[in-house]
Amino acid sequence: MEPEIKIDQFNYILPDEKIAKYPSEQRDHSRILIFKNKTISDSKFLNLPELLPSSSLMIFNNTKVVPARLIFKKATGAHIEIFCLEPHLPSEYNKSFSSIGSCSWIAVIGNIKRWKEGLIYFDTCGNATLDNIELRAELIGIKDDKSIVTFTWSGDYTFSQIMDLCGKVPIPPYLRRDSQECDIERYQTTYAKEKGSVAAPTAGLHFTKQILDKIEELGVEKEEVCLHVGAGTFIPVKTSYIKDHKMHAEPFSVSLSLLKKIRDAHTNGKWIISVGTTSVRTLESLYYLGIQCLELGLPGDVNQWEPYNTSLKPSVRESLNALIKWMESEKRETLERRTEIIIVPGFEFKLCNILITNFHQPQSTLLLLISAFVGDEWRNIYKYALNNNFRFLSYGDSSILFGREPHINVD
Repeated sequence: MEPEIKIDQFNYILPDEKIAKYPSEQRDHSRILIFKNKTISDSKFLNLPELLPSSSLMIFNNTKVVPARLIFKKATGAHIEIFCLEPHLPSEYNKSFSSIGSCSWIAVIGNIKRWKEGLIYFDTCGNATLDNIELRAELIGIKDDKSIVTFTWSGDYTFSQIMDLCGKVPIPPYLRRDSQECDIERYQTTYAKEKGSVAAPTAGLHFTKQILDKIEELGVEKEEVCLHVGAGTFIPVKTSYIKDHKMHAEPFSVSLSLLKKIRDAHTNGKWIISVGTTSVRTLESLYYLGIQCLELGLPGDVNQWEPYNTSLKPSVRESLNALIKWMESEKRETLERRTEIIIVPGFEFKLCNILITNFHQPQSTLLLLISAFVGDEWRNIYKYALNNNFRFLSYGDSSILFGREPHINVD
């Protein structure tokens, strides 16, 4: 049953000067708030490795932000921005990025009223390389209130190369500035691999190779999932009750070997640490995919309210075993699905014990997730951060939130 939660209960005053408009000079020179045993303190992010339990499994999201904003112009000079959200044809990310000559994407169009019909041409801004590409865009349809755009171009360039040549980094709208040279590197984690996100998993922006190496030296096992972050992460909640808010779907993938490690870590009482809310959404979705296997014989996608409406409540081990068994029977080494999961107060976390995350906007679904994880303590955490001059949102400082302690599960 959908929870009766009023979004205005998750509001706080965020002065504009508290929002970090640019990244810190060095990634790991940010600050980190520590919430443990209902006690709040702070440190430097450089000290993160010492804060982690040695017997733990740490999950990172290795998605890579793509330069998804493409600026075109008409013969009249009017500019039209095409913000690519996800591939339409071919629908697989890797196939779309490797397409040569043409592909179609679902997109949000800026200034769409000026785009009546036909083709528009990319504004080259003096880039001689682009003169030979002849990149064009055609509006071919509408899907779920989004536009479908077909791109065509000349030469043996892949669409990934086209984006790199023509696109701009889609930094968050609340930064209220255009993307700059520094964003190309800094609005990207150091471990980003799989292209597909239009927003960064910002909890990971603080990590450097030195910190990652130190974490490994201290006996923490590092693993990766991939969830491509959609533009829906920036959509504000406009409804009075969260039950009326429509969550966006995001594609994710998890390997069979990692599924087994997650199951074993949970069974053996290891701490499972999630780097970012996107990793949490991926981890917690796995339990419900296992339930689908138990109920239906195969996993589909995870819908928004599935955790609150399912009547079957198996143990975590039983659920993950069902998902693992299905993958093995299908001879699949990687699970690829989509999740709309919304995590709000009342949600029971199955797999995440520790969450590393930045500070989120008032009245946002991400703040609701934080409240679900730490309860009403979120107010004290955010009050502490504001009073002690922490930097907020995507380029801001970090926090490490300790949830329930793991225990050995015999079932």
